[in-house]
Amino acid sequence: MKAAEPALRRMAAADLDQVAANESEAFAFPWPRSAFVDCLDAGYECWVAVADGQLVGHGILSIAADEAALLNVCVAADAQGLGYGRALSNQLIGCASAAGAAKVFLEVRMSNRPAMTLYAALGFREIGRRPNYYRTAAGREDALVMVLDTS
Repeated sequence: MKAAEPALRRMAAADLDQVAANESEAFAFPWPRSAFVDCLDAGYECWVAVADGQLVGHGILSIAADEAALLNVCVAADAQGLGYGRALSNQLIGCASAAGAAKVFLEVRMSNRPAMTLYAALGFREIGRRPNYYRTAAGREDALVMVLDTS
């Protein structure tokens, strides 16, 4: 897939089948479709990226009081490395800032170097680790906890 400027828009219920398909193709341990339904129902910031008429990524952000949590950023397997994850992350960070969140937190797999590199480039910094946080085929894997100050 060639890079195209993504159109970012709020996720709709009609997107959920493709969101779940992208999630399943991109991650060994994907969120189930029902998790996205729950996020939509809860009123989280749920966004999709569309390029050349195809849904190429999605992101989920929860905001509570003056903090936000970047819960999920996923780019379709055949569209990774083309800037869609950055576009979605920037959109969600903008939502957090507009809502008055002073900080955005996230967890990322220690093995997910591309995501860690992206988040560092966006200004996130490491603040800790969560031992055995993620499932893997071989057992468990630590999560790197990162934060971005938006104020």
